[in-house]
Amino acid sequence: MEPSTPSGPVDGWDRTSPPGPAGPEPEWPPGPPLGVENVVTLVVFAIIFALGALGNGLVIAVLARRRPGSARSPTNVFILNLSVADLAYLLFCVPFQATVYALPSWVLGSFLCKFTHYLFTVSMLVSIFTLSAMAVDRYVAIVHARRSPVLRVARNALRGVGLIWALALILAAPVAQNQRLVYSALGNLTFCWELWAEPGHKRLYVVATFVLGYLLPLLIICCCYAKVLNHLHKKLKNMSKKSEASKKKTAQTVLVVVVVFGISWLPHHVIHLWAEFGVFPLTPASFLFRITAHCLAYSNSSVNPIIYAFLSENFRQAYRQVFRCQLGSPTPLREAKDNRSRQDTPPSTNCTHV
Repeated sequence: MEPSTPSGPVDGWDRTSPPGPAGPEPEWPPGPPLGVENVVTLVVFAIIFALGALGNGLVIAVLARRRPGSARSPTNVFILNLSVADLAYLLFCVPFQATVYALPSWVLGSFLCKFTHYLFTVSMLVSIFTLSAMAVDRYVAIVHARRSPVLRVARNALRGVGLIWALALILAAPVAQNQRLVYSALGNLTFCWELWAEPGHKRLYVVATFVLGYLLPLLIICCCYAKVLNHLHKKLKNMSKKSEASKKKTAQTVLVVVVVFGISWLPHHVIHLWAEFGVFPLTPASFLFRITAHCLAYSNSSVNPIIYAFLSENFRQAYRQVFRCQLGSPTPLREAKDNRSRQDTPPSTNCTHV
């Protein structure tokens, strides 16, 4: 679900944005050729696409490599699900949405008009629901360590993933239902707009999406991590240094992913709520804000693999192992003795504590 309008930047000279949920067709003046802002945005989109496709592809390759018969950890299941959702979004949404900034008219037809915006919302919901599940998983693993072997099994994680996708697909359905092509006689242009028969229903949906797809999950995540940090603070003296470092590193990594998600998607929701319950200004400044919101939302699908690489030594080792396998060279022995036992362990199990 695109912020404020279903396609195109919001500014005084862009012709892809309706004046309101049920307003008349605007009489847009002829717009100028492709501007500098649009070119810069397309370049940023290209960088996001390249980094995200490579990074998420690597994460999927790392987590897909496991010894037959070995159990997949719940953490890995959730990370794999997050990467699959992000990669699907990058492949099927970003290239098509880039045409909004490159062309004055929607040229991709009715199906892609509905599909790209539907998948946009599905990806957003799957990401935040998965991050919520990861926070609960960390809470159970650290605060209820004795019960975690029973609860934290791959089967339960897979059930959670199935529930996440089912909820996301259902909650995003109104976007596909109300996304449609609008034809303008002025300039023979076609627009992909989200038009609702009842503006009140759209406002209700915007609020529901904000609460269920952003605010409530972040509150759940914050509560889980508050309890985790409180528990770690109380139990540090009783933990071995290795166990303490492992649990703190895992919590730190997932927490960074959550913070980045919150920052990335906040402008999206601010613009959408602003457009529905106020008057979104059509100015160059608001256009820049809109572009920034787009880029932040899109970049969230590409930054998670970078976070894993920076914060997780296990992921860095697994990335290198994937590249060595692709090049056909053997994996060198670990220099440290305490790492030799990991040599025969598949990357997916190494990444249990991301």
